[in-house]
Amino acid sequence: MRTPEQQQVNLIDFSREPTSDFLLPHRALLKSSGWGNIHFELHQQPEFETPEHQATWHVIAHCPRFYVSGSRSGDRWLDGKRKTEARNEGDIGIIPANVSQRCSWNILSQFTILAIDPALLKQVGQDLVDPDRIELIPHFMTEQDPLIQGIIAALRDELESAKIGGYLLVDSLKTTLALHLLRKYCTAPPQPRSYAGGLSKAKLQQVTEYIAEHLHREVKLIELAAIAQISPYHFLRLFKNSLGITPHQYILQRRIEKAKYLLLHTELSITEVAATAGFYDQSHLTRYFKRIVGVTPKQLLQD
Repeated sequence: MRTPEQQQVNLIDFSREPTSDFLLPHRALLKSSGWGNIHFELHQQPEFETPEHQATWHVIAHCPRFYVSGSRSGDRWLDGKRKTEARNEGDIGIIPANVSQRCSWNILSQFTILAIDPALLKQVGQDLVDPDRIELIPHFMTEQDPLIQGIIAALRDELESAKIGGYLLVDSLKTTLALHLLRKYCTAPPQPRSYAGGLSKAKLQQVTEYIAEHLHREVKLIELAAIAQISPYHFLRLFKNSLGITPHQYILQRRIEKAKYLLLHTELSITEVAATAGFYDQSHLTRYFKRIVGVTPKQLLQD
């Protein structure tokens, strides 16, 4: 049973709304949707102080580039300890799931919240570390991590632009992030198994056949890794070893090939071809078709 002190701690569940909005003066400027076991928020908030809270997911707090006069420094109480954070551009903090914190910001500021379902770390780390030993180490927002900064920038770009193949790209970034957290911020360092070469011929055939059958929809990395019966991290590496390109690049190539065939051998309109081949719309098809084939779908039909 919870003590009265524990009952006062606000709980954030990033798997459902309103996520963190109820703790802050204003709603998030950007918020991801449908990304499964990862959640992204970009905030711009005036001076504020949060009550004590904890999240059911791991949280990475990040200071993006934001031009505003004055210092963004403030205090954070994390896992029973207090520290004044400078919060320079690019600084990150890591708050593990179920660890209590509260913080104050003394000026209008932008910050990013990236939340990760603990189940993702167990999934990615299944070949690397005992799931019962996966525990992240709390870190105040006082250090830089270029890889995490790059992943956050890529996720923000994806959220703002909604480019083709977005779900597969997000899945790849999830896997990279989870592996990085296991390697650098986990109490038990990973002990990787040895995986040489690429996927077996049989597994590669199963994966490529599955992709061919599902080109019309988003194909997720976790689905492909499950077919190969290995973690998403090792699947990415072995797939690239086998074919020389990433799953994301391979799926894009197959969609272009399918679109080209449909354009030349059916009476479907370009819009219908785009939908059948798994593109968001005609403009997405045209952009990538021109980049890979060298001509637009319309120019191909005119030749």
